[in-house]
Amino acid sequence: MVDEDVYCIDILTQISALNSALENVALGLLDDHLRHCVVDAAREGGDEAEIKLKEASDAVRRLVKS
Repeated sequence: MVDEDVYCIDILTQISALNSALENVALGLLDDHLRHCVVDAAREGGDEAEIKLKEASDAVRRLVKS
């Protein structure tokens, strides 16, 4: 779009739409991870549960920062 001299505001609108779409994909993946991987590990307990909880917490932290 930049190479094609598209109006700057139109490019910014597209960037905003892409960011929103990527955030929705990330939230969907996080939800799936929590519902499956984390829940299964929590049921089993032990070290794996702690690892999965930390992974989820770290992922949330990264999403909040972005």
